[in-house]
Amino acid sequence: MVQVKEIIDDYTSSLAPLRRERVKALHQFILTQYPDTQVSLQYRMPTYHRGSGWVSVASQKHHISLYTCDRQHIQPYIDRHPEVKCGKGCLNFRDNDEMDWAALNPVLHSAFSKNH
Repeated sequence: MVQVKEIIDDYTSSLAPLRRERVKALHQFILTQYPDTQVSLQYRMPTYHRGSGWVSVASQKHHISLYTCDRQHIQPYIDRHPEVKCGKGCLNFRDNDEMDWAALNPVLHSAFSKNH
């Protein structure tokens, strides 16, 4: 079985140093807040599962994305930080965007509390 550290190290090994640090910081934040989270690689992205909910992290060309499955999960963050680029169910952090860790807590809680 692949270990969590191996998944993250493999994923970040080819990233630029700043991007590597930011992805690892996001990874560590998720695991600190939800230590019982299961980590896997899905669609070539680190994906965090807890119960029936999940989030994924991906380094894109111009930003790091935090994917959830629904806009409702990310809406509290968008309301607090309208300048952050987003998609239907994802937050896109450009390299110069600050990550508001406290505001990410409700995003994770909502995504991991998904009941379907």
